[in-house]
Amino acid sequence: MTSLTFRFPRKSLRTLALGALLSASTAALAAPAPKFDVARISNDIKTLSSDDFEGRGPATPGEKKTIDYIAAQMKAAGLQPAGDKGSWFQSVPLRMSNIVGTPNLAMTIGSAATPLSQGEQIAVRAAETGQSSVAFKDLPLVFVGYGVKAPERGWDDFKGVDLKGKIMVVLVNDPDFEGGEGDFGGKLMTYYGRWTYKYEEAARQGAAGVLVVHESAPASYGWATVKNSDTNTMFDIVRADPKAAHTQMEGWIQKDLAAQLLKASGIDFEAAKAAARKKDFQPIPLKATMSADYAVKSDIITSYNVAGLVRGSKYPDETVIYSAHWDHLGVGLPDAKGDRIYNGALDNASGTAALLELARSYAGGPPPQRSVLFLAVTAEEKGLLGSEFYADNPLRPLATTAGVINMDGPFAIEKTTDFSISGAAKLDLLTMLTEEGGKLGRHYTPDSRPEAGSFYRSDHFPMAKRGVPAISYDAGNELVNGGAARGKELADIYTRDRYHQPADEYDASWNTSSWVGDMTLLYNLGNRLANGHVWPNWSQDSEFRATRDATAAQRP
Repeated sequence: MTSLTFRFPRKSLRTLALGALLSASTAALAAPAPKFDVARISNDIKTLSSDDFEGRGPATPGEKKTIDYIAAQMKAAGLQPAGDKGSWFQSVPLRMSNIVGTPNLAMTIGSAATPLSQGEQIAVRAAETGQSSVAFKDLPLVFVGYGVKAPERGWDDFKGVDLKGKIMVVLVNDPDFEGGEGDFGGKLMTYYGRWTYKYEEAARQGAAGVLVVHESAPASYGWATVKNSDTNTMFDIVRADPKAAHTQMEGWIQKDLAAQLLKASGIDFEAAKAAARKKDFQPIPLKATMSADYAVKSDIITSYNVAGLVRGSKYPDETVIYSAHWDHLGVGLPDAKGDRIYNGALDNASGTAALLELARSYAGGPPPQRSVLFLAVTAEEKGLLGSEFYADNPLRPLATTAGVINMDGPFAIEKTTDFSISGAAKLDLLTMLTEEGGKLGRHYTPDSRPEAGSFYRSDHFPMAKRGVPAISYDAGNELVNGGAARGKELADIYTRDRYHQPADEYDASWNTSSWVGDMTLLYNLGNRLANGHVWPNWSQDSEFRATRDATAAQRP
């Protein structure tokens, strides 16, 4: 679940800081931030993103190397193991699914037979239903607009259409994306805009499959990201009834193919999108069918979160969490140079390296009053699965977890004057971050791309939806040298050329001028929380406030 501020484009949304909600009693701080070793951070990134780690895919030899390295660094720093049964590891059972060989995919559009190439016009995922094959012939396709059923907004894109035995074709993002205003918060993406929601809704509707139409702007990433992610190994949490959450076929199609489907049915693609932005939209049966035939290998495997603890001196049962995901995409389709290893240097060896350096700092300094948990989670790239599992099976009680500070690409490409967080949120933890940033001469900038749905795309989200105050740090985009314009330019280059591609590799020539400042801000926020005794909360109008308030009696 930022861009070339070393924050990935999928992880940013407009945020509104709360006003002065915190009293002076938050200030019981310990020593100032320690010195951070940029060379050591660089070495951790270089090691974790090397070809030897094979892209850090869960359930691969690369995972074993990765988690062993993280645990060894935590042990060397002086942390206590905080995983299962006194170990460094928390077992995370997952369903792992792979398409065997090359899938046979085709459509009949109008009367024309149209073969489809996996990764080109279409990208289908391995079925996550547990079935051993996907085989169907000439199933009808139905365009359902944005595929949203939101009774609280008086919105229903399905209007009673029967999707059983049919393939649902759906637009990505919210109905408000194109016009910037409406029932879904304008440019601010709601969960209804996420492809994960659309897959879930397809299952609820009883569809035989679902195809999301890819467009770079509303998706917030290019086709290369879809192709490289969705044609790879799929993981999911182990579900009692996986078919309640997944259809047998889930995937994406290119916009040109979607336009071809609609044209054969006498409808212009842009006109169909315009119609889909209105409440009175009616589903459109397409003059097209789809056939598919491929085998799926499905296994239940165990991946691992890695957890190390610095025990609190005064309130050891209360917890502050720093988190980062250690996984990336592993080995996948080759790029134009034939490189098949998705090294994930920025996404997210950099966050893991920051986690380790912070762990060294806390373990080597005065004991904090609250315990601090350093949590490296698995399978973020497969749907925040490691953090989702932790949130369901916490190693430390969520009710007495004061806050979560997540790091996913936490360093800027160069020194910045600002900082941000991933996602639209109103909470005291952001107020604290803003205050700590101000002390360092940096200001908070709300995300300029609220349509990207970043709040739902990083490892803080599973904790947030269970009420725990949680943010994912973003290093900002306003460069000291060149300002926001140059920051955006470099971010766009990263998104286009490196994000979720083999080219996301360690580079010894990186400008590291922002790193100490980012580490200091991350440390100061956590240190303030760990050496105080306040309990940050969400704003009164936050959807997470009631969940947090329900556990208030468990906090001293």
